[in-house]
Amino acid sequence: MLELLSLLQSGRTWTGRELAERVGASARTLRRDVDRLRGLGYPVRSTRGPGGSYRLVAGRAMPPLLLTDEEAVAAVVGLRLASSAAVSDAADAAGNALIKLEQVLPSRLRYRAEAVSSSTDAVARTHAAPDLRTLQRLATAAHARNHVRFSYTDRAERSGDRRVEPYRQVLVGRRWYLLGWDRDRRDWRTFRLDRMAGLTVQPTTFTARELPSADTVSFVHDSARFPISRHRGVVLFSAPVERVSERLMAEAGSLEAVDSGSCRLVTAADSWEWIAITVAMVGVAYTVEGPPELVAFTRDAAQRMAQAAGD
Repeated sequence: MLELLSLLQSGRTWTGRELAERVGASARTLRRDVDRLRGLGYPVRSTRGPGGSYRLVAGRAMPPLLLTDEEAVAAVVGLRLASSAAVSDAADAAGNALIKLEQVLPSRLRYRAEAVSSSTDAVARTHAAPDLRTLQRLATAAHARNHVRFSYTDRAERSGDRRVEPYRQVLVGRRWYLLGWDRDRRDWRTFRLDRMAGLTVQPTTFTARELPSADTVSFVHDSARFPISRHRGVVLFSAPVERVSERLMAEAGSLEAVDSGSCRLVTAADSWEWIAITVAMVGVAYTVEGPPELVAFTRDAAQRMAQAAGD
């Protein structure tokens, strides 16, 4: 019966003759074992007649699963990685599932799983990780094409309501992002989930648009590192790229070496204030190469700081 369950959990439709031959049982024994599985909560759908078939379908409850050796090892490794994921509730659920699975894992499989896990590193989740409910609600809204609305705090700590058509959720580094069409700005935007508040899924629906890129992961990664914005600046640091990269957060922009003693940052943000303060905090000499608006703001900000410091 366990072998029968393993075959049914493959997801395909089997004829009665195929199943009987695979498990080495008569048609009568096969029907009896299928009835036993149904009594244990496994929803097996069958059709009668010469071309009769069996298939495991979705039911109301979650029955036990039967895993092959390879599937069990993959599940353990995946759950260990998920337990350090950037989703707080999901990490806790993964940890609980891992405990249950490891309790029944044979020693030979436990050794294989330990070997893979011990040679694999994962970044621990951040303190500002979104909750699993937010992830699930956005995923459901994206699948059903429902509009969403939420309050969003940008890099400059300014908050406002956003009306969005949700499309994809992407994990970049240790943060989750939503790729969506901003209905008010009439353009594609990426939103960090941990900066959202008051999420509501609206009953209204939208017609799917063509995505801005076939590779949504790369698009979101580039947008997170180099945001879509009218504020774009170029700064030349008088220090090696290795030194600047240690003091500059990855989201600040694109940092490239010019030579052994200097590097250039191309950045974007929602305000000139954010750019000016971010590059100043690196703590090395730098030159603002453009645009003129950033040059002028940096000069004004420097004068205000000098006046604030007094003599």
